Amino acid sequence: MEEIYCFAGNPLDRVSQRRQDACWVTSLLEDPESRLLPLHGLKPQTRHSSAVALDWQGVAPWRPLIDSGATLILLGVREGRAYFALDATAAELPAGGETETMDARAAAAMIDGGEAAILAEARSLVDWHARHRFCAQCGTPSVAASGGWIRQCPNCKAQHYPRVDPVVIMLAVKGERCLLGRNRRRVGTRFSCLAGFMEPGETLEEAVRREIFEESAIRVGLVRYLASQPWPFPSTLMIGCLAEALTEEITIDPEELGEARWFEREEVRAMVEHSRSDDPAPFVVTLPPPLAIGHQIARRWAFGIDSI
Repeated sequence: MEEIYCFAGNPLDRVSQRRQDACWVTSLLEDPESRLLPLHGLKPQTRHSSAVALDWQGVAPWRPLIDSGATLILLGVREGRAYFALDATAAELPAGGETETMDARAAAAMIDGGEAAILAEARSLVDWHARHRFCAQCGTPSVAASGGWIRQCPNCKAQHYPRVDPVVIMLAVKGERCLLGRNRRRVGTRFSCLAGFMEPGETLEEAVRREIFEESAIRVGLVRYLASQPWPFPSTLMIGCLAEALTEEITIDPEELGEARWFEREEVRAMVEHSRSDDPAPFVVTLPPPLAIGHQIARRWAFGIDSI
């Protein structure tokens, strides 16, 4: 069975074939059954009662902000009910009670998996609108259309669509050892799979080989795709792979890595356990938290679930 990673498994029908119907989108906004998720500075509003959950609200209280031009996204429909996301940064934050705003990473670790995937969609799109308010072709302020999935230029008529940046994230393996690196900007002892953005004209395999060689000088042969994960910071698709290392001598790129090392399989198993701890002991080498695909790639290799 396919393993579903955090931020994946979105249960909504994105209704892409109907978004361009402005009258239909308006009718959804007027439906009292529709629900809206406010994001304050890209942080979702959450409810805390017996468990943490996204704070889905009715649309009506937010109409003044919507009518003022705040970014509004039609996320999709489920069981006949529409779900929207709203950039509520300009609104007053909720005070106390069972409602608060949370960092998306922290929220994702606590909420239902399907809701975490919806949150990834909402955060990525709201952030994209904030970064792309002007036409890239002529510089004119653009306007949102098609339920928030397009920005249109009123001057040159260009249409701009949300972008997703593909990133390869890979574990190079040689025998019973794997290659992990520590980001030079991260203080501490957290190691992870090497990763990097794909470049135009590259295949996945070529990007994996190039990134591993650039960061560590390790040559790679066979590359095996494993799984992917949406990562809404701001909007990347993490493409997980295993790679067959052909060489062993490491020379790091100091602009990218603070350190890179070979780790035995047993060491990685221990790192998995330490990474699950809320408060690992000082100087203990860990992996990223379990919500990150880098953790899962290393875990699955360490416990023999995946191999190159």
